[in-house]
Parts: sequence; structure tokens; C-alpha cells
Amino acid sequence: MKNTRYPNVVEFEVTGAYGLFSDPVMRMGGEKCSYQIPTYEALKGILASVYWKPTIIWYIDEVRIMNQIQTEVKGIRPIKYNGGNDLAYYTYLKNCRYQVRAHFEWNENRPELMADRNENKHHQIARKMIRKGGRRDIFLGTRECQGYVEPCVFGEGAGAYDDVAEVSFGVMYHGLTYADEAYSEETAGKMTARFWCPVMKNGVIQFLRPEECTMQKLLRTMEIKPFGNELENFTGLKEFGEAT
Repeated sequence: MKNTRYPNVVEFEVTGAYGLFSDPVMRMGGEKCSYQIPTYEALKGILASVYWKPTIIWYIDEVRIMNQIQTEVKGIRPIKYNGGNDLAYYTYLKNCRYQVRAHFEWNENRPELMADRNENKHHQIARKMIRKGGRRDIFLGTRECQGYVEPCVFGEGAGAYDDVAEVSFGVMYHGLTYADEAYSEETAGKMTARFWCPVMKNGVIQFLRPEECTMQKLLRTMEIKPFGNELENFTGLKEFGEAT
């Protein structure tokens, strides 16, 4: 399944014993229940842990579900906000394995980083970081679900749902649009939640781009975090030079 649309595509496989891509609705009573499939935002977060720069925005194109969807319920004792512990039941996905295809585009909301727009550089670094397993720890939805990434060829190998024509998962959370990734006047200066209705065809789910999600909800106003402000961004370089 060769990519022909984007020149800077990356392909990788992410695995983990457990995953928890929680439905926001299930958090109201302290319980957490995972979606049956990973969300766009979770996969984007995994890729950001592998390699992230404010110059680029990662777009998840598609995910392939390799293992059978299974769940496991665990009794958890989370910490209460007012101290002590509580008892809750979390529903995890287990034996997770996904093939992911993604690409990056320039972040047009950061013209001050235009000098860093070297496509070949970012593409090669991202591919190297995938080979190395990422720059930061990988999590499948939540911190207690450790994950691992490695390169793959999207579409290779047998998947559990290759012969299943179509499965619909209903309305699901897609992701968040932050102010520095705004793509329209409606999303500028705001944090917006997106929702969509994913459909898996022969084990593959093709994601909508953020601007293609028609179900959106404004969460709050938000400002773009500046880069390069000496008062807000400590680099250590200037301070070290002054000290010596």
C-alpha cells in the first residue's frame, strides 16, 4: 500500500500490552472506559512523543488494527482530589497493535519559524526517531499504558480484520484544535473539541483532517504560546555564557 499523496509520509507500528483511549463521557463518575480503537489525538500524541517541533503539524492519515479488539476490566484505586484513595473500574484494551501512516505540514500559525521549514531535515529526523523508538516515552492513551514504536510498511502482514468489510463505531472524539493549530476564523484564538463517526474497512480506518470534522464544540478562548521571548523561554545558553 504505497503512499502517493504526501512526500513526507512516515509509517510505524505501535504496540503495547494495554491501551486506554478513554471516552470523555465515561469520566464523569470517576470510571474510565476505552474506545474500541485509538483516537486521532492519541495517535498524534504518540507521534509527537517520537518527534515534535512547533514548525510542523502532524496529520494522522490512517490506522490499521492488527490484533483482535479485546478489553479487560481492572479495579483501580485512583487518588482523590481532596486526598486519600477511591475505588474505580477501568476498562482497558489489551494486546494492542496498530500500524499508522501519517505526514506533516508546516504550521502556518508560526511564521516566526519559517527559517526552520526544511522538509527533508524534519522527515529524516522523524524517520530516525521512529527507528530509535522515539524521543520520549510512548503511551497508548494514558500514562500507565506503556507503548513501543518501530518502523513498518503500512499494509504488510496479516491483520485480524482484513476480511471484515465494514465496521462503524458511532460518534467518537476526534481531537482538540489548539490556538496554534487553528485553521479558520472560527478556531482562531480558541480551543475546540472535534468529533466524528469512524468506519473501519478491511481493518483500516482513514481519518478525517481536523478541518473536515463537522461536529465541533468550543471549549474556551486560548492564546498562542510565543517562542523566542527571553522572558518566557529559558534556553540556558545565554545564562550559561553570562555565568562563565
